[in-house]
Amino acid sequence: MPSARVIAALFLALTAGIPAFAAGAANTIKIATVAPEGSTWMNLMDELSERVKTETDGRVKVRFYPGGVQGDEKVVLRKMITGQLQGAGLTGVGLGELAPQLRVLELPLLFRTQDEVRSVHQRMDPEFEAILEKRGFTLLGWSEVGFIYLFSKEPVRNGADLRRMKAWLWEGDPLAEAFLNELGVSPVPLGVTDVMTGLQTGLVEAVYVSPLAAIALQWFSRVSYVTDLPVTHALGAVVVKSDALAELSAADRETVMRLARDVFGKLAVATEKENLRAREVLVERGLQFVKPDPATREEFEAIGDRVRGRLTGKLYDEALLTRVLDAVDAARTTGAAD
Repeated sequence: MPSARVIAALFLALTAGIPAFAAGAANTIKIATVAPEGSTWMNLMDELSERVKTETDGRVKVRFYPGGVQGDEKVVLRKMITGQLQGAGLTGVGLGELAPQLRVLELPLLFRTQDEVRSVHQRMDPEFEAILEKRGFTLLGWSEVGFIYLFSKEPVRNGADLRRMKAWLWEGDPLAEAFLNELGVSPVPLGVTDVMTGLQTGLVEAVYVSPLAAIALQWFSRVSYVTDLPVTHALGAVVVKSDALAELSAADRETVMRLARDVFGKLAVATEKENLRAREVLVERGLQFVKPDPATREEFEAIGDRVRGRLTGKLYDEALLTRVLDAVDAARTTGAAD
C-alpha cells in the first residue's frame, strides 16, 4: 500500500495545475476602506459585493473591510503588497503613494464646478488608468470625495486669517503641505484619526474637508465657520491588484468590471447630491458659511499656480500637467458657451 507521503505527492501532482475557479472554489477579493459601515459609500459597495456573487454564481466574492479596521492607508497598502488584501478604497493621499501623478487632479483651485471635474475625467481617465496598470493595479472606479472647504473655529476670509490659526495638515501629504507653506501657514501634521482629538484639545483650529466628510467624521461639531470657497476637489478610487483579477476567468473578470462601472456611476451621483445636502445640514446645525474677501480667490489661485510649478517634476511631469490644464480650459470654454 502506498504511504501517506506518496498519496499526498500524487494529489499535489494531479491538482497543481488546476486553477481555483475550475476547481469550484471561490476567488475572494478583499478590499479595505476607511469609509464607515452604513454610509452611502459602503451601502453601494455592499450592493456590488452581492451582485458580483450572484452574477458569477458564487465563483467570485468581493469582501469589503470598512471603517479602517485594516489600518490606515499606508498599512493597507503594505497589506496589499504582502497579499493580505487585494484592493483598497483610497483617498488622493493613498493613491499618491501608488501613482503620484494622479495628485495632479487635486491641485489647489484647479476646478470650479463639478461639470469641469466630469469633463476632465472623461478626457483623461484612460491615461490615469494606464498609469495605475503600470503599477500593477486596476481601477474599479473613482469614488471622489468632492469639493474641499476650510472649516475653522474662527472665520477665515483670507490668507491672513488662516495664518493666525493652527491649521491641520494631513501627515505625509506633499500637496497640502506645499499649498499651506506657500500660504505662509505653519501647519500641525496629524493622521486623519487624530484630527477630532486635535480639535477637541485646541491643537488644531482649522481643517480642510468636504461637507459630507465633515459630518461623517463629526468634525463639524468642533468648528463654527466654513469658508465658502472650495480650495480643491478631492480624489478617491477603489483599486485592485491586477494579478488578483487575472486569476478570474475572462467572463467573470468582465462581469466584475461591468458591475463596478454601474455601481460607481451611482456613487458619483449620490456623492454629489449628499455633499449638497450636507451643506444644508451644516447650516441647520449652526455653522456659518463665510464669504471670502473679493481678492481671496485671486490670492489662492496665485498660490495654486505656484504650487503647480513647485510640484512639477516631483509628483507629475510638465507634459501631464499641461494636458490636464488644457482639459480644464476646454471644459471651462464649453461651459461658458453653454
